[in-house]
Amino acid sequence: MTGSESLAPKAVSAPGKVLLAGGYLVLDRNYTGLVFGLDARIHVYIEPIETKSGVSLSEIIVKSPQFREANWEYGYRLTEGDGGIAVTPLRASHDVLLHKNPFIETALTYALTYISSHLPHHQIGPSTISILASPAYYSNQGTPSNPPSQFLKYDVSLSEAHKTGLGSSAALVTSFTAALLTYYLPRDVFDIDTEDGLRVLHNLAQASHCAAQGKVGSGFDIASAVYGSCLYRRFTPTLLSSLPVPGASSFSTALKNLIEGKEWDTEIHKAAIKMPQGLRLVMCDVDCGSETPGMVKKVLQWRAENQEEADDIWNGLQKGNDDMAKELTRLATQDPQSGEGERYARLRDIINGNRELIRKMGEASGVPIEPPQQTALLDACSKIPGIVGGVVPGAGGYDAVVLLIEDREDVMAELKKLTSAWKVENQGDGITMGKVGILGIREDMVGARREEPAVYQMWNTGS
Repeated sequence: MTGSESLAPKAVSAPGKVLLAGGYLVLDRNYTGLVFGLDARIHVYIEPIETKSGVSLSEIIVKSPQFREANWEYGYRLTEGDGGIAVTPLRASHDVLLHKNPFIETALTYALTYISSHLPHHQIGPSTISILASPAYYSNQGTPSNPPSQFLKYDVSLSEAHKTGLGSSAALVTSFTAALLTYYLPRDVFDIDTEDGLRVLHNLAQASHCAAQGKVGSGFDIASAVYGSCLYRRFTPTLLSSLPVPGASSFSTALKNLIEGKEWDTEIHKAAIKMPQGLRLVMCDVDCGSETPGMVKKVLQWRAENQEEADDIWNGLQKGNDDMAKELTRLATQDPQSGEGERYARLRDIINGNRELIRKMGEASGVPIEPPQQTALLDACSKIPGIVGGVVPGAGGYDAVVLLIEDREDVMAELKKLTSAWKVENQGDGITMGKVGILGIREDMVGARREEPAVYQMWNTGS
């Protein structure tokens, strides 16, 4: 068995994200993205399964107790030929349907394989894992738990939950991976409170998240889940292409070498992004939605066919991203009382300039990156005194918008008044925006972190 210290209950959380600037650009290593972590977090609690003396189990139970029928059971075994740990979904009985969760299954496979490479002569003990999400990840109506906690219960299955687009899969993979590493490995091998520990977590979470998605994404969502708010430049995509599939010969050694190697060329600059005192992020959830993969494909196709025009726009947006990061940092070092009235004028101009370029890119590519409905909403919000400006973050479309506002109750009250009565008529594109709601979240500069295990015990026991 692993050491007694590592088999004590552990808990880890990781934040959601919003890509404030750098949508589409972040896919290309020549450009960067300005990503803020959010205080909406995915929490993972892990504890041992108690067994009778002489009984050996190779089973991990994963559950999301906020939802109906959200339970997964896995068996695991060490494969031959250095193929790593094979994870097999189990049925409680033949009458129960097998509901697969690729993100959990893949993260479990990659994490247990990495763990086994550090503990080759030790058995990985059975455990129970509970996954809990902040209310802001879902637009479903939740009910308070009993006894009360920060988490809500939802009378729906996980597949029926309506996500708000805060990067739940990346926060899940990151917190799930971090919890497994923290639980099974001694602290002198993996410590989430060190730079080296965060580097290992980032690389392992990127590898498993990309595998679960079936593609190599830009990785900014994993980066912010690990490190919190940062200026991000993606890793070279071919870094993951030579990794064997789980179970293949030498997968375990190849994964360990990749995770601990020096080949990763990701650039994460935390010092380059700050939130000035007196400002905050606010996100408004729009009851609509976008097909992000299809939008990205169309924009990249347009860029390939119109390289010169696209490069002009992308270079302009990159300058805007750099200027925004610099201005936020400048404001963070300035006395909040200085330059009253004009304090945020430069930041407002930068945001408006970026929006103009984004609309230009949308028109040229035929993709609704900032659709007319969102333009109307952002323009109206930006007219409220105390609101600096806002954008449709990430890939754009009809998802939530993000605003930079002065952190005052009167500003928030005016925003709530506007959004509660907000209506936009059909713009001729067949899209009608529903109710606009303010999500109860703000920026979070901190990434993955340890949590106090006792907070989650009522959820893990199902009480």
